Amino acid sequence: MPLDITIIGGGMIVHHQVLPSIYHLQRLGLIRHITVVATSSANLRALTDDRLQSAFPGQSFTAVPSLDAPPTDRNPERYRPVVAAMPPGNLVFIATPDATHHELTMWALNHNQHVLCVKPLVQTIAHCREIEQESRRRGLLVAVEYHKRFDRRALEARGLYCAGRFGEFRAGQAKLVEPFYYRRSNFQNWFTKDQADPFTYVGCHYVDLLHFITGLRPTAVSVAAVEGRFPNGNTGWMWSSGQVSWENGAILNILNGLGYPDEGPGYNDQGMTLFCEGANGKGATIKHDDQFRGVQHAYIDDSAGAYFRFINPDYFRLVPWSGEGFRPVGYGHDSIEAIVQAANQVNAAGPLTAGPIHSAGQLAANGGLDPGASLAGRQSILRDIDARALIATPANSYFNDLVTEAARLSLAHDGQRIGIFYDPEPKTIV
Repeated sequence: MPLDITIIGGGMIVHHQVLPSIYHLQRLGLIRHITVVATSSANLRALTDDRLQSAFPGQSFTAVPSLDAPPTDRNPERYRPVVAAMPPGNLVFIATPDATHHELTMWALNHNQHVLCVKPLVQTIAHCREIEQESRRRGLLVAVEYHKRFDRRALEARGLYCAGRFGEFRAGQAKLVEPFYYRRSNFQNWFTKDQADPFTYVGCHYVDLLHFITGLRPTAVSVAAVEGRFPNGNTGWMWSSGQVSWENGAILNILNGLGYPDEGPGYNDQGMTLFCEGANGKGATIKHDDQFRGVQHAYIDDSAGAYFRFINPDYFRLVPWSGEGFRPVGYGHDSIEAIVQAANQVNAAGPLTAGPIHSAGQLAANGGLDPGASLAGRQSILRDIDARALIATPANSYFNDLVTEAARLSLAHDGQRIGIFYDPEPKTIV
């Protein structure tokens, strides 16, 4: 059955990846009604630009607040009544600053909605565990949109690593430096030292990816950072260098920042190299250049931000297809589609009801299952999703939240190494 979806947030990720994917899934019959909620109408208006209108002709969303509301009318809690009014078992997509994820996720769960959240899920392991327990208790899916898991290069590397083709990971380097113009965007209003940093905001992608490929768990984190000032005067961490230790003694160094040249050939600079050792005395490498995927364009104008660009067709592009307009392709779309499909799969195993069942008619409408059987069916599917670990959930990716907590502690203690422990309970220790 198609899902209604409420997207909370209207920033760059919604414009570039989330809304185009949801529009296409609506075309395919997986999504029914789309609502987008934002603090003000300013970002919502950008979601109606010519790019999206031409790619998805005739499609639209319900805007909260309305598009004609004055941009000065700001309310960060507009999502509350919208989510509260949703019938149970639909989907809330959280695309807001990191520090808000816990509050929004718990609100959605408490109103019986599945949740899809941009990474990282939360900033402390306690919040992760709270979300995990509540989602399991209610039989609701909470998924974290670590889209690099759906990159075919990562999937192939995972399969080959599990087959022993690379031996064992020992040391590596990764980097993800976002464009300089992020400093002039809405980032300057929330990417402050007390709320975020480059390591936990984008470096988490490569922490997650290394675990996804190797199955190893992180055991310690240290992060040093360089602060700077945004145009509005706010101070934030503009650059970070982190080192993550792993349970087999291996190390991964990660460079992150908001400073890639706006007119550089790539839209950012990112990639990862892992060095491995085999028991047979041979070395091996896994190297992913995630900035340059072998495609170069030189334009007659600079509407793409520069006259020359490296193009990554594997992450997210809108391309011609057999239907009207354009369709999204790439692992950015594949990730969202898989999570929407998973939410539908959970619902099919045991529908959610708005309240207790008192009649045979209500029981028939609930697929012949009483609420207890419905819950058990959903919980069984959720355990399977957790075990497969293709979709990131609180149960199978809580190490990311441990790393985020450790990184924030490290920054607060001048780059001190913070230990991560898993038994008897996951925790970080200064």
